[in-house]
Amino acid sequence: MRLGVMFDRDLPPESLVPFARELDGTAVSDLWVVEDLGWTGAISSAATALAVTSRLRVGIGITPAPLRNPMLLAMELANLARLHPGRLAAGIGHGVQGWMRQVGAAVPSPLALLEETITSVRALLRGETVTLHGRAVHLDGVSLVHPPAEPPPVLAGVVSPRSLALSGRVAQGTIIPEGLAPERVPPIVEQISAAGEHELVAFTFLYVGDDAREVMRPAATGQAQFLGVTPEEVDMAAGSPEQAAARVRALWEAGVSTVAVRPMGPDPLSHVHRLLSAL
Repeated sequence: MRLGVMFDRDLPPESLVPFARELDGTAVSDLWVVEDLGWTGAISSAATALAVTSRLRVGIGITPAPLRNPMLLAMELANLARLHPGRLAAGIGHGVQGWMRQVGAAVPSPLALLEETITSVRALLRGETVTLHGRAVHLDGVSLVHPPAEPPPVLAGVVSPRSLALSGRVAQGTIIPEGLAPERVPPIVEQISAAGEHELVAFTFLYVGDDAREVMRPAATGQAQFLGVTPEEVDMAAGSPEQAAARVRALWEAGVSTVAVRPMGPDPLSHVHRLLSAL
């Protein structure tokens, strides 16, 4: 069981360095960085976090396949994996389709693009020469000059049943979004139906304080729209330190390998420290 912390997209990018360094001195195992349209790039964020820490695994959660040519993505991931062996996890997803249309990157079949991207990136990271003329990806005899000795795991950031099944077929792990309650995890694991070891990462909002319900209402409302549920159904690690810790434990017990908390508020790491004290 692993505990990760997300560097929230709304935090000033220059605060990533002290944020990462402080986490490196805790019991937290992972730091997760994001790539949402208009915010920051995940590759540069991951490179920065890896360079200023010595212990943390840094997860990319997630880079949209439509914005990344798989050869270029493999080159970037291989570079990070060689510089920081064993400390990178690479999440790839469909991207928010509205955002992809905004930048002219929408594709006819997001499922085909994601499957072909993950398949080719993993093969390139293993040092293979790849030729693939698929529905969305076209590579002709390409390979990495400097493949990593220890390829980083490639995970799919997905939520729909067909995409979860895709993740089980071609990825080494699955990342599920904030707000999914522990009781929704076993059906997700069944839909993934992976053969062999498969890491399940669950993001979850974190806020420790008596005012959690009020402070987290906007986040719950926004995530409810994304998940197609009511705000009351958006699960969070919120309330007292003990209540927050109980939600994290419940996700682990439900089958989540790595719980990555997304601390909210102006002093996010204070919530992480209070959570750790209760765990």
